[in-house]
Amino acid sequence: MVEGLVQRLRSIVGARVTAGARPKQVEGWRRQLVECAEAKGGEVSARIRAAALAQTYLKLDDGARHDFLRLISLEFGPDPARVAVAHESYQQALGGSAQWDAEAELRDALRSARIRILTQFNAIPQGVKFLVDLRADLLRYLEEDPELAPLDRELESRLTAWFDVGFLELHRITWNSPAALLEKLIEYEAVHEIRSWADLKNRLDSDRRLYAFFHPRMPLEPLIFVEVALTDRLAEYVLDVLYEHAPVFDAKLADTAIFYSISNTQAGLRGVSFGSFLLKRVIDDLQRDFPRLRHFATLSPLPGFAKWVEKNPQELAAAGVELDAAPLAAGEWRQDNLAARRINEALATLAARYLTLAKARRGDGRQPLDPVARFHLGNGARIERSNPGGDASAKGMRQSFGVMVNYLYDLDELEHNVESFAREGAIATSAAIRRLARPKQN
Repeated sequence: MVEGLVQRLRSIVGARVTAGARPKQVEGWRRQLVECAEAKGGEVSARIRAAALAQTYLKLDDGARHDFLRLISLEFGPDPARVAVAHESYQQALGGSAQWDAEAELRDALRSARIRILTQFNAIPQGVKFLVDLRADLLRYLEEDPELAPLDRELESRLTAWFDVGFLELHRITWNSPAALLEKLIEYEAVHEIRSWADLKNRLDSDRRLYAFFHPRMPLEPLIFVEVALTDRLAEYVLDVLYEHAPVFDAKLADTAIFYSISNTQAGLRGVSFGSFLLKRVIDDLQRDFPRLRHFATLSPLPGFAKWVEKNPQELAAAGVELDAAPLAAGEWRQDNLAARRINEALATLAARYLTLAKARRGDGRQPLDPVARFHLGNGARIERSNPGGDASAKGMRQSFGVMVNYLYDLDELEHNVESFAREGAIATSAAIRRLARPKQN
């Protein structure tokens, strides 16, 4: 039966694997994949085969991995002949007593061998992490190889089901958490680099909180984590939050929680969204521990701002800024107090216009261009304030000329904001942001 299936797969799509792998090597992979898809011999045998196949993949170099994934994508889809027969049977059975059996047969025919292979990987020890890392490879190759798209769609669908928020566990990470986990935080921090163990300890102090989502099959791999500062005001500068030698604030007096860093950690889970659920769960946890908390806001980067200004130099001219984007990013103007005040006022206006007017080209054209804005607005936040000089680091100057943004999560407005944003693309803003974004009168 294995030989027959191999011959049928070859006749359907041919050996369209790239030239990096040797034919004999590809033939070995093909046979392993067919055996894995057929799952003969019961659960134990299936796991052994899947584990062997995973080991084969992990030993390959980058080019051979690309070939391996092309083989799965191109040769292990649904059987077109079986799909055609099942579809014809379903059409003939519509309205009759056999309709539901025919529907089940059509659904089973559409279930590709790719899905069966991926499911076998899921069953082995470390199998979930293996699949997440495999998709990270797949996404890299997909940029130049669109024929990998069928495999990516099916793998993303599987991961979305396996990483449903109902399966995830929220944990608070402290200085007493396992060292291996703390090292992962340093590695995965994507917004504000953790520069040392002292820096990390500061972020885990009594006036700070750090929460992460975990999957039960990846207990020491945070999927996404959020860093929180407990304070009594809306934070304007990231240095105020990250300064290691600042006095520790009495968390019992806090009325404001500032989410100052949210990091996705697994490249292979791109498109699998659980960030919004993380923030909602964290807010619930914080309210339970600190009943005085009334305000929940972010201190967020503006990652697309500088690029937008570079592409729209007329916005700089309209705001009265004489420097172009490159000198702005260099930041020498910050040494002149008068120039800094004038430019920062203009940057506040530009940032408000960018957040409210610049749209992404994808989709319906109503989504904000800035990815961080899309995330928070989609979760029901409103744009509360822009903060020129909020991040004067080299990265902050490079991506936003130092501007940061406060998004406010008003618990009474969240549901309305989410619905308005999803239905109309409506952007919730404070009165101050609306004034800044308004066209200037000549």
